[in-house]
Amino acid sequence: MTLPLSADVVTRELRGKVLLVTIDHPPVNALSADVRRGLLAAIEAADAEPAIGAVLLIGAGRNFIAGADIREFGKPPVAPALPDICNRIEACSKPVIAALHGAALGGGLEVALAAHYRIAVDGAKLGLPEVQLGLLPGAGGTQRTPRLIGAQAALDLILSGRHVGAQEALALGLIDRIGTSDDILAEGLAYVHELLAAHAPVRRTRDAAALADRAASAAAIATARAQTAKQSRGLFSPLKIVDAVEAALEQPFDEGLKTERKLFLQCLDSPQRAGLVHAFFAEREVLKAPETRDAKPRALNALGVIGGGTMGAGIAVAALDAGLPVTMIERDGAALARGRAHIEKVYDGLIAKGRMSAEKKAATLARWNGSTSYDALAHVDLVIEAVFEDLDVKKAVFAELDRVCKPGAVLATNTSYLDIDAIAASISRPADVIGLHFFSPANIMKLLEVVVPKQVSVDVVATAFELAKKLRKTPVRAGVCDGFIGNRVLAVYRAAADALMEDGASPYQIDAAVRAFGFPMGPFQVVDLAGGDIGWAARKRRAATRDPQARYVQIADRLCERGWFGQKSGRGFYLYPEGSRSGTPDPEVEAIVDAERQRAGITPRSFTDDEIIRRYMAAMINEGANVVHEGIALRPLDVDVTFLYGYGFPRYRGGPMKYADMVGLPTILADIRAFAKEDPLFWRPSPLLVDLVERGADFASLNHTAHA
Repeated sequence: MTLPLSADVVTRELRGKVLLVTIDHPPVNALSADVRRGLLAAIEAADAEPAIGAVLLIGAGRNFIAGADIREFGKPPVAPALPDICNRIEACSKPVIAALHGAALGGGLEVALAAHYRIAVDGAKLGLPEVQLGLLPGAGGTQRTPRLIGAQAALDLILSGRHVGAQEALALGLIDRIGTSDDILAEGLAYVHELLAAHAPVRRTRDAAALADRAASAAAIATARAQTAKQSRGLFSPLKIVDAVEAALEQPFDEGLKTERKLFLQCLDSPQRAGLVHAFFAEREVLKAPETRDAKPRALNALGVIGGGTMGAGIAVAALDAGLPVTMIERDGAALARGRAHIEKVYDGLIAKGRMSAEKKAATLARWNGSTSYDALAHVDLVIEAVFEDLDVKKAVFAELDRVCKPGAVLATNTSYLDIDAIAASISRPADVIGLHFFSPANIMKLLEVVVPKQVSVDVVATAFELAKKLRKTPVRAGVCDGFIGNRVLAVYRAAADALMEDGASPYQIDAAVRAFGFPMGPFQVVDLAGGDIGWAARKRRAATRDPQARYVQIADRLCERGWFGQKSGRGFYLYPEGSRSGTPDPEVEAIVDAERQRAGITPRSFTDDEIIRRYMAAMINEGANVVHEGIALRPLDVDVTFLYGYGFPRYRGGPMKYADMVGLPTILADIRAFAKEDPLFWRPSPLLVDLVERGADFASLNHTAHA
């Protein structure tokens, strides 16, 4: 017999004694209100129908259930709530078996945990990633998981938000068995029939006993609380997760569920949740550049990298890790050997940490080939130059690429600032030239600015986005200007930090205030890490075109003139004794700052940390608005993603433009106008910011209007 459908997204079919319940809600079977209603109706029907011996829950398409319907976040709740669905599944009087393939994440895993038995096939991904959205699992995940697999394993899973495969899930005890084929329906039905034949009882996760060793569980919770307080500084939800898991140990199950719900609602009300959800959507939205809709990428089977320095080696590692063959070009044998040594150092570091085997390193390096002749690039599909930041040097490289590369090869520059239109115009195939601005270390940093020059072919842009996907980078489309999105905005807020320093705040106070805001490092620590000589070279390059009326703080130049370039030279704004990576304040730097204030005729004044952040953020937001206004960034969210992935902007604040919306654009504009009384040239409000305030709009209103 076939029972009537409860909703077209959840179908029910009686297969002998087994009620087959299929969630069919493309694309990922998210737990929408209709899905929740359908699941509830299916369990009610199973309990009411004597002919049904067991229930099999399965997902149609490529996933079981990929999680809650994130589009419902922030909207009034629609019954039935997911916790009620999970409790009803667990209370069912007939055995409920969840058969997992593809994604069983968040609420999807919570549904599976409420079932009485679980089977998965290879390729399944299980996880509770709510922490990444500023939340905690709110449908029993913090109560059932530790009862099933123990406090330590549950805390690791929930606090990291990581996904585990079927084998690890079995080892942990999250599932009961792994199917021998990838036919999830056949595997699920076979398991249910086996359970029925064995008269397997209803087995509720709420009664599981992995927390029985109370002392060990309490110790795991205490350790997690101490580590979380240290590692998740400034974040709201991680400590709430620890509290919820502690409730699983300390309280009866039903009381623990109430505690979990209370803590979940606190997370839901946190402004961090809004910032993290924005970041989640923004990083998916940046993939939708106009060219990626209209063009098909070119082939990407082999890469060339020009330059084996830190950046070139990092790009090569990223490509090798993606399984791509890499040909590296250097000017001579010694430089090529250094380039290979840079690459080997990365892999040796992984071997030392137990994250790579010597065999895997050898297999990876087998895809690397080095040469001192550009002719070795004749076969590559895409080449990235990572040579010295000098326009003439780069033009010389591109002349060689023009000569040797096959027709249709994509020619990319990793420049941080220079005019890519000028590079493209210098060769016979400007349509093949694009900017691929990696961030150091290139094998680790997620951001890739895809810089789109005027004459580029749309399929070259699509190829750049495809490369980003292969390299597991987050691409952001940027237009051509000095510094593109990230470094152009950086130059402005760095200038604001320099002015604050000259006006009376110490570089160490500014760095501390910026870290307290949520950045991993302050601006002067970043200068020391990157190397003060890089910014110095850029400032000298721009000197001829700098507005003579613009304020120019010379403190950083004084340090560079002494050869104090930061970590690599042992001192910069900070002292780095004996190769130390964490600097200590330098009284000599403070003396130079004082001398520069006197030279500039400035009487120093004190600033609160709040005043520092208001200026720092206003400068960042205002220039971000200019970048959007000029079309260098497609939307405000592109600026946000650039700063989240390339500049350490705290993810829970969503990015500078989202942060501006949360503070209120009228507040930001009022600050800029107040600061303009001291320096009207620097603090010119962006026309876009003024326009949005006049219209009562915000940056979010522009995020759905991509323009080329």
